[in-house]
Order: sequence, then structure tokens, then C-alpha cells
Amino acid sequence: MSQPLPTLFLSHGSPMHAIQPGAVRAVWEGIARDLPRPKVILIASAHWETDLPALSGVARPETIHDFYGFPKPLYEIQYPAPGSPELASRAVGLLKQYGLNATSDPLRGLDHGAWSPLLYMYPKADVPVVQVAVQTPLGPKHHVDLGRALAPLADEGIFIVGSGHMTHNLRERSSGAPAAYARQFQAWVKEKIEARDFDALVNYRALNPHGVRAHPTDEHFLPLFVALGAARDGYKAERLYDGIEMGSLAMDAYLFS
Repeated sequence: MSQPLPTLFLSHGSPMHAIQPGAVRAVWEGIARDLPRPKVILIASAHWETDLPALSGVARPETIHDFYGFPKPLYEIQYPAPGSPELASRAVGLLKQYGLNATSDPLRGLDHGAWSPLLYMYPKADVPVVQVAVQTPLGPKHHVDLGRALAPLADEGIFIVGSGHMTHNLRERSSGAPAAYARQFQAWVKEKIEARDFDALVNYRALNPHGVRAHPTDEHFLPLFVALGAARDGYKAERLYDGIEMGSLAMDAYLFS
């Protein structure tokens, strides 16, 4: 019998983390080291947006270099993890049972929201990976539901991961100290996560004074809601990292067990 796994939210950072991971490297490596080996990784990435829920159903997903203007070594990285069409099909079935129309994409590979942290978590690329799309116009509550529909998989040795960002205002990047609003947003989210206050979190744009500034668009915050929705009732939240890079990019990681 497979050992149940926690769910994870991580901030994947700039594509440059794939070759210059900095302090977050030890966090990503430690997550995989300290957890049982998953049967499959099911990862929701902010960099795959679809109209309706979708899962990558390809047996050999390509490594997608979905960025421009970066150093050549980044474009040479390959993360040749296998896919799992079987798990993708099962996940589609769970979503439909929950009342969410969903599909499997037979071509979608892995974007850097998935492979950049996985390079350090599972460097041998020997754990199958299935990617989950986000549906930005449908908002946070939809993604909580998406996570809840997929939650049974965590009890079967499937590692459900949300890969996005705690704050993601690229317009305010700087070489200066961490922005006060980013720190405040981190603290507010931590408080609501620990209180399991999903109502406040899904309404963060209205209830937090810096919500819109922290996320001018929703897509990088939505993977958090997938991980929260998939977490077991009464979860214990452990913040593994809270660094801020380039002034405005909070790199929080949370494990929900």
C-alpha cells in the first residue's frame, strides 16, 4: 500500500533558478529527501493556462523552454521525466466526478514552472510527472475545488504540488530591500493558511490591502489553492521558506501534512 503524502506549494522563481538556484536549492532538495518517494508527481504550474481543467497525458513529455532572452545554458536543459497517461486519465475522471469538466492533453510537455524546481527535487528525472493547468479567469475558489477533486490521489502516493509564487509583481522588481507590502502579504497569507481560513484567502484581492499589488494577475497565486484544496482536513501547514528576491518576488514554500 502506498504511503499518503502531504501536498506542497512552492514559488518557482525566475527561470534562472534552474542554473543559479541560490538559497532555495537546499529547500527543494530537502523536500524530496525528507518525503517518501512518490509514485507520480502531479504539478499545477502557473505557466499553463487553459479555459477548462486539463492534464498532460503524454508518455514522454518534452522540456518546454517557455521564456525569452536568457543565457544559452538554460535552453540546453532537458528534464526527461516520463509522464503518466494512466494517472492523467484517472485525474480527469476524478474532476468529472466532482462536477468539473476536464480533459487530457496528449501533447503538453513540462514548462519551467514544473521542471525548474524538479531539477533539484528529483534530479534523476526518474519519477513520472503529470502537469495540471490553471484556469485564471475562474479564480481561486475554482482551484480549491480542483484540488479537492484530486485530493484522493495524495492518499495513493501521488505528490500533489502547486508551483507558482507567493507574490508576483514583475513591474516592481528592484535591487533593493524586500518591499514592505510583500512582507505584509506574506504574513497575512501565513495567518490565513494556519487558520485554514479559505474564505479569506480566496477573496484575497478584496480583503488584503496589498492583494492586487502582490498579484496584478491571479495565475501565479492559483497553484497555492490547488495544494490547499488537495490537503487533508485539519492539515498542519509548515512554511519551509520565506525569502524575497528582487525586492518584490516572495519565494514562500509550504508543506501541508
